[in-house]
Amino acid sequence: MSRIRERYGASPLHLLGHLVVFAITLWAISHVFDGREPWNFVVWFVAAALLHDLLLLPFYSVLDRVAQALPGPRSAVNFVRVPALMSGVMLLVYFPRILDRAPGNYTRVSGFDPEGYMRNWLLITAALFMASALLYVGRSAAARRRSR
Repeated sequence: MSRIRERYGASPLHLLGHLVVFAITLWAISHVFDGREPWNFVVWFVAAALLHDLLLLPFYSVLDRVAQALPGPRSAVNFVRVPALMSGVMLLVYFPRILDRAPGNYTRVSGFDPEGYMRNWLLITAALFMASALLYVGRSAAARRRSR
């Protein structure tokens, strides 16, 4: 056991976990390309990587620098960063639904009514920021009590 840990750098369970995730990823990719031309997926994947690296990364890096330069405790930045990231990911994934693009196509394909995505996204975003604010207040109060 120690020999594996020494050569690999982590426990065998860590290696097993990575092998399982790798197998699941291969299975998912095989289903994406099952009987289809892979070019649509490849173009989408490359475009997403370029969009992230050339546009989104500089944008949220600048926002993060601005947030860190604001007065106040540095730890407070994380309580804004996490819900903003989660909300942003939801927006990226569901933006066609949130912006109500092609609702007829969505209804035909899924059988569900596309109404309420904007409202639900806003409610989830508000709940994320509210939970983060409550957690920040609670941790700040606990830190003040410990410092006394």
